Amino acid sequence: MSVPLRYTTLEKSRKMQEEKKMKMKKGWLAVTVGLEDEEGGLQRFVIPISYLYHPLFKRLLEKAQEVYGYHSTGPLRLPCSVDDFLHLRWRIERESNSHHHHSHSSSFSFHSC
Repeated sequence: MSVPLRYTTLEKSRKMQEEKKMKMKKGWLAVTVGLEDEEGGLQRFVIPISYLYHPLFKRLLEKAQEVYGYHSTGPLRLPCSVDDFLHLRWRIERESNSHHHHSHSSSFSFHSC
């Protein structure tokens, strides 16, 4: 019994979409953000690798290591609410645009962590 061509093409299209999601542009990193009890659940973000060197983001990475350990499959999971992550991302972008990577770096706390 053969599979209809339309079904095969649809499956290929879905597979290609999944593979595209898995591929990442050079210099970017996928992260998953959100808390178990948070409305909307986990959300995926793609961030520049340069974030890894920012003092605020380093604090979040340390927290992720404490909560989840070093080994994980898939995107890097960050233990904070989506709102906190969006605020962190805004702070990093604002500081990088004004070239003040280290100013006020200790004034941010992750309320949901």
